[in-house]
Amino acid sequence: MSSYKFAHLREQGQDMIVVPLDSSFGSQSSADQHAFIDAFQAQTRVAQLAGTVVAIWRSGNQVSFIAPRPWHGFFQSPGIWNLILANLNKELTI
Repeated sequence: MSSYKFAHLREQGQDMIVVPLDSSFGSQSSADQHAFIDAFQAQTRVAQLAGTVVAIWRSGNQVSFIAPRPWHGFFQSPGIWNLILANLNKELTI
């Protein structure tokens, strides 16, 4: 089991659960990435937290993420990584 700090935000009228991850997340298979997101989403439901889980990670100076298409503009905005880190406000163990 591992503990993850995350930002529970309300942006664009949507509840977002944004989990910053190590750069190695980007080298995992798509199936493994989605399995992590699904497991984290399940734990947020157990914890009764509203929102959709978004995985975000850095690879060098580039920020990558897995989020619903309508949210891509928000996650592509400059400074998003620092914004997420500044808003880490919850923690879950999965």
